[in-house]
This record gives sequence, C-alpha cells and structure tokens, in this order.
Amino acid sequence: MPIQRILSWNVNGLRAVRNKGFLEWFARESPDILCLQETKSHPEQLDEGLRIVPGYHSFFASAQRKGYSGVAVYTRQMPREVHTGLGVPEFDAEGRTLILDYADFVLFNIYY
Repeated sequence: MPIQRILSWNVNGLRAVRNKGFLEWFARESPDILCLQETKSHPEQLDEGLRIVPGYHSFFASAQRKGYSGVAVYTRQMPREVHTGLGVPEFDAEGRTLILDYADFVLFNIYY
C-alpha cells in the first residue's frame, strides 16, 4: 500500500467549522484519510456537503445525547470493516470511537 496522508483534527463542532471554510480547507489539503473528533452532531443534522464529500467515504459515530462528543472519518479507500465503540456501554453511548480495518492497517479514531 502506498504511503497514506492521514490528518486528525478536534473540530469542537463540525457544523461550526463548516461556516469557517472547512470544506475549502479539506479540498485544499486533500488527505487520504481525515479523522475528526468532537463533531457534536448526528449525520442527519449535517447538510449534504458534510455528509457526502466527493471522492470520500464518510463514517460517523455519534453520541446518544445530541450536541455532544462524536467522531467522524472521511476516507478515499473503502475499509474492509468499520466498527463503532469498544464494547464498553457507557463510552459507546457517547460516540467516541470509530475503528476502520483496511487490508494493511487498522485505523482508530478515538476521542476521550
């Protein structure tokens, strides 16, 4: 597998950074994988431009409580498997973990 450019960012609210040039920054940086933490939103709360980014597959883990924690991953390559949570109910309910299993590596996007 070629070298991957992986970026990680605690956005402190995905909808908030949307209005501050997030999509333009994303297009300019063009990472292979972008991990976001503290998204503070459920996918249905996001506009289509944040849910569906051309050239990327998107995955979200959201807290049961709206407006709280949450992580997301945008990836060019479709992983073999995607898992949310670690099997610990009190943490899994907070949408703090996404695990993406690729052929050559496993990516953990965790916010604690």
